[in-house]
Formats: sequence, structure tokens, C-alpha cells
Amino acid sequence: MLRRRVLNSAFGAGHSVRSLSTRASNILSKFSIRPDAELKGVYDGTWRGSGEVIQSVCPTTGEVLANVRTASPAEVQETLAKTREAYVKWRNEPAPRRGEILRQIREALAAKREDLGALVSLEMGKILTEGVGEVQEFVDICDYGVGLSRMMNGRVVASERPGHSILEMPNPLGVVGVLSAFNFPVAVYGWNLALSLAAGNATIWKPSPTTPLCSIAVTRIISQVLEANGIPGAVASLVNGGKEVGEAVVESPGVELVSFTGSERVGRIVGQNVASRFGKVILELGGNNASIIMPDADLSLAVPAVFFGAVGTAGQRCTSTRRLYLHRQVADEFLGRLKTLYGSVAVGDPLAKDTLLGPLHTSTACDVYTQAVEKLRSLNADIITGGERYQRDGLQGGNFVQPTIALPKSVNPKDGIWSTEIFAPILNVAIFDELEEAIEWNNAVPQGLSSSLWTRDIRNVGRWIGPAGSDAGIVNVNVGTSGAEIGAAFGGNKSTGWGRESGGDAWKQYVRWSACTVNFSDAAPLAQGVSFAS
Repeated sequence: MLRRRVLNSAFGAGHSVRSLSTRASNILSKFSIRPDAELKGVYDGTWRGSGEVIQSVCPTTGEVLANVRTASPAEVQETLAKTREAYVKWRNEPAPRRGEILRQIREALAAKREDLGALVSLEMGKILTEGVGEVQEFVDICDYGVGLSRMMNGRVVASERPGHSILEMPNPLGVVGVLSAFNFPVAVYGWNLALSLAAGNATIWKPSPTTPLCSIAVTRIISQVLEANGIPGAVASLVNGGKEVGEAVVESPGVELVSFTGSERVGRIVGQNVASRFGKVILELGGNNASIIMPDADLSLAVPAVFFGAVGTAGQRCTSTRRLYLHRQVADEFLGRLKTLYGSVAVGDPLAKDTLLGPLHTSTACDVYTQAVEKLRSLNADIITGGERYQRDGLQGGNFVQPTIALPKSVNPKDGIWSTEIFAPILNVAIFDELEEAIEWNNAVPQGLSSSLWTRDIRNVGRWIGPAGSDAGIVNVNVGTSGAEIGAAFGGNKSTGWGRESGGDAWKQYVRWSACTVNFSDAAPLAQGVSFAS
């Protein structure tokens, strides 16, 4: 049982005295977050907030961790204006100097890695090793950004005209709006911030309204570095709030690039809105990812990878494994091994060392899970394991559900049970006979984020990664669908949004490009031999 104590002070007008677990108060104290004080959720060089109050609720216990005062409509506009002012100064900093600021942010984050990882686990619900790993991802992308600050190169293009050169020049873009989701409340912002700062942009962050404490803790760390270096704090501003705050950022003509992580439904609205004002957009939307197991696969590697992909983060990663396609020759053995792992999973407090399965993030997510399982049962799917909420002692106060493996009767990828992503630990299984059939199923859904093939046959690898293979943005071989590194660009195709963040060439989206023709000759000829002389 989680030991609880009573806090004898009130939140203030309109807030009653409440209890808070020792585990929670210990973590919050590391960031000077007092449960008896209302937090300010807006930062643009100063901390403030006069909008509505939102609550941070622990998904493990159901307790209210803190109350956060969000941005009012006026404060959103004021913060957007201050972020623009900060950009005007920041863009003139030499890129290596911007890299030095990133290096200091990296050091500050690394110093708080364990504490911040624990806060992620407390507020989001993922297990501690994943929470710490998420912070490490922010640290890693800062390292990447430091190097990138000396390598954001353009290029020289040969000109057909004598005495001319053509330069392709990258320059800072402007203000980048980052709308992040609950499932990665730290890392996704990190992907964007590191590249944005290195490129010379200012960033305004609108986090998920259910993970405000992570955003406040991260912004406090970053703001201390900026202020110590005489950099305007609004270079990395923060506006907590709900739908209206997000809409204000998305609709602002002063935000050149909007990076949105979330559902396909909302992503479509964001994309259309930004396009209507000719802004740039990066969309990271639904996943619905599949793993394909060939008969020659090394099951000692494939089974644990699928287990992590489907159960890790309680099935709440964009890259979680939702669909499993098993070759008929190995289906029974694979499912037997996988069911054994499911039966042994340690479920409970995500802060406990041995826990592998924490809660879903919200009670609404539990309802989505229940409805999805009921839908499978109504279609006579075979529920191999799971399918219920946990009822045992110590779990009733949280959002705990059993990881589920289902074998639907239908294998038609156009059916809703296959084509609709459910953000919960539900794994649907189908049996195939030929690789081409499995690839067709993999590609037939609207989403295209991550995919995985398990084989030791190089011919299968060639088919899988080639033009007739997986159409996802991440095409893995003998690696699960989850667990991308920061060195390569992260993102998906089709209704996943076509966005790319993190490594690779993703940085090129955060700059404006100019083709500059320079004439250093004594003549001014026209291209293509055009003559326009009287």
C-alpha cells in the first residue's frame, strides 16, 4: 500500500484540504513544487498565470498532485509577443554560441535526470526506467544539437553563368510552436527545442493539460540556464492550458512552424489550420504498428521485443506494437511463449524497481480499453489473455488494465479492429502464409509510423525495406517497433502525418532556405542564354 499523509494546509480560495502520498510529495519537493501552493503555468521570462486551474492527477493512485493556473487568452498573446521579441535577439547569436547554451541545458538536465524521470513516472504513469530513459533522450538530443550548431551547412551550387555562384543558405525560421502529448511529456519537446534553438529560433511550448508538472519542471531547468547567460527566457516560453490555448498558438501568424503530436483527428485540424495561413507544420500522429514474424525468426529475440512493444508504457507509445502477424509455422510456439511473458508481468507502482506495467494515463483511457475489448468479444475474437481491469488490492485507485492478446476472426485490415489505433495494451494477432500477404496487411491501414520484420533470410530483408515493402516511416529488421534512437529522423507516413523530428535531416525543417545568386563578374548575363537588350 502507498503510505499517505495529510497536508494540513489548504490550496487557497476554492480549494479544500487534501491528502498526498509520501511518494508523490518526495518527488515534487525535488523541484520545489509545494502541494499546498497553486503553481503558475506560464513562463515568458517571468512566471505567471491567471487563467483557469487545471489539476495534475496521478494515474497510479488517482490523487491530485497539484493545481496549476493556466494562461488566460491575453497571457497567450503576450507570451507569443515576448517569444517573438526573444527570437529577434536570439537569431543573431552565432550558431556555435547557441550550441554552447544547448550544452549547458544538457548538463542541467543530466544533473536532474533521475529526479525528472521520477516525475515523469509519477505524473504520466510509465515505469521508472522509461521515465529516466525519456529524460536521457532529451539529454541525447541536446548533444546532437551541440554538434549540429557547427554543421548546419548550406551548399554552393555551380552556376551556368561566368563569374557567378549560387549559395543555398539556411537561416533561422522564427517562432516554433510545440504542442506535445501526454505519453512523452519531456522527450518530444526536447526533440523540437534542441533543433529549434540550434537553428536560431525561439520556441513556445503548449504541453498536454494532463502533464503540466513535467513542463514546469523542465522549463524551470532551462530558464535558469538562459537567465544565467543573459538570454531572454522567452526563447523557451511555456503556456499551459486546454484547447483554447492550443488553438491560439496554432492560429497565430507569428508562429512560423507548428510541431503537433497527438491524434489523427486533431492533427487533421491542426494541419488544415496552419496550411490555411501558409505556415509550416510537423505532424506526429497515429501509429497502429505491426510486427511480422517469419518462420526463420530468432524467437528468443522476437518474443521479448513484441512483449515490450505491446506492453511497454502500457501500450501508450506512438510506436507501440498493435498488430502481430505470425507465420503459420511458428504461430503456436510464439503465442505460447508470449502468453507466458504476459502472465508473469509485474504490475503496480511505476516507481517500484521491479514493475514492468504501470497504469493507463487517465480513466478515460480505461474506458477506451474496455470498449475495444467489448468490441473484440462482440466479433467473437479469441481473447488469449487479459481483457479486464485489475481489481486486486493496491491497484483499484489507479488506471490499471490487463495487457491483452486477441485473435480476431477477421483478418481484413480494412476492418475497424485493425485500422483504428487503440491507445492501450491490446495486441491483435493474425496468421499468414506468405510474406507478401503480411506486407499487404501491414500497409493496408491508414497509419504508417513503425513496422518490424523478424527474419534471418536476407531475401526477406530486401523485400521488406525495398519499394514493395513496408510503407511506414520506420522499417525495422530484427528490432521491435518501439525504442527509436535520436540519431535518425523520427516520424511516419500517410495519416501519421509525414512529419520528421529528432535526427537525420529533420533540422532542415527548422530553418528558412534561400537560394542566393552572387555575381562577382563585370557582366550581368541572363540564365538560359536569354537576351533582353534593345
